[in-house]
Amino acid sequence: MLSRRTLLPALVLIGAALTGCARDRAPAVDYTLLNGQKASSQQWAGKVMLVNFWATSCATCVKEMPQIVATHQKFKARGLDTLAVAMSYDPPAFVSKFAETRGLPFGVAIDNTGSVAQAFGPVQMTPTTFLINKRGEIVKRYVGEPDFAALHGLIEQLLAEA
Repeated sequence: MLSRRTLLPALVLIGAALTGCARDRAPAVDYTLLNGQKASSQQWAGKVMLVNFWATSCATCVKEMPQIVATHQKFKARGLDTLAVAMSYDPPAFVSKFAETRGLPFGVAIDNTGSVAQAFGPVQMTPTTFLINKRGEIVKRYVGEPDFAALHGLIEQLLAEA
């Protein structure tokens, strides 16, 4: 038989899951963009963030990048920001060349030490994409290419939140 001591925490967890309140906060991370600018996840406050971990050697990452760009372009004026985080094993020259030739319109960071990927999970497979709401909570984690129609619907909802 369940005691109050074990039943109450279980009910709290179930209630939180049903109401969507049990969301993990995005980790506090510092990173450097390709242009040398230092940045931090603290700058994400009040924005909906799409954080995409990728590598130039990842075929799915390369295939999905035009859709990541299109998503960014579609929603940036309404408060979406995007960060592409290149994995630590990706040669910086390859990342820089990819970003330049593809005209990536958002921040690109090289995670030289792997600390950003570690803070997010750790992230071990690419692509892995996180959608973060205006309160800094991770709403969705995608491993592999997302269903972009569903992603756009979720972004719409998050942008509409106060």
